[in-house]
Amino acid sequence: MSDQTAKPTLSIKPDKPEADSSHDLIVSKSIPLTTRSGFEFHVRPVASADKEALAEFFKHVSRDDLRFRFLSPIPEVGDEMLSYLVDVDHDHKEDFLAFDIDDKTIIASAMIGANEDKSVAEVAIVVHADYKHRGLSWTFLEYVASEARRSGIKKLQSIESRENHAAIELEREMGFTAKSYPGDATLMLLEFDLSSATPTG
Repeated sequence: MSDQTAKPTLSIKPDKPEADSSHDLIVSKSIPLTTRSGFEFHVRPVASADKEALAEFFKHVSRDDLRFRFLSPIPEVGDEMLSYLVDVDHDHKEDFLAFDIDDKTIIASAMIGANEDKSVAEVAIVVHADYKHRGLSWTFLEYVASEARRSGIKKLQSIESRENHAAIELEREMGFTAKSYPGDATLMLLEFDLSSATPTG
């Protein structure tokens, strides 16, 4: 799921972390979600302080998933891209982060971005290799789509490599329509009309 052409948007302000007096862990005001398999994780918008944690996260993304995410065979996610991912305006560019329940370990990232009038937004999701096959992508995309709809976005788009069969199948099952990406036969364009519904199982 790539943000190759995205110019992101979501009207969501990141919550400031607060200390829980019962222990030393810093607990963020993140949203708890549970997959259909019972796996629990937390979601919140990215903050500038997440750059180092994102760098660590991408070290645990498979080479194929990096290629599918950025639609290019890259050996690693460099400093310039990391800066782009955390440099959001929480209006026309947002990167949602999924955390393990420790609220420290990033296990997935979902970049979303829209054009000026929010008629369309592109979404791009990537998941930590150790957290795949737990229903995370489905539940995470449902949440991101609901937030996109709440913010006024009318249509979600996802640009996928034709080789990314798992993502294409998941999005189709959630109600996305699929067609060849204009001008590039190696890609697929998947779309969902948020004006009438949100993706769901």
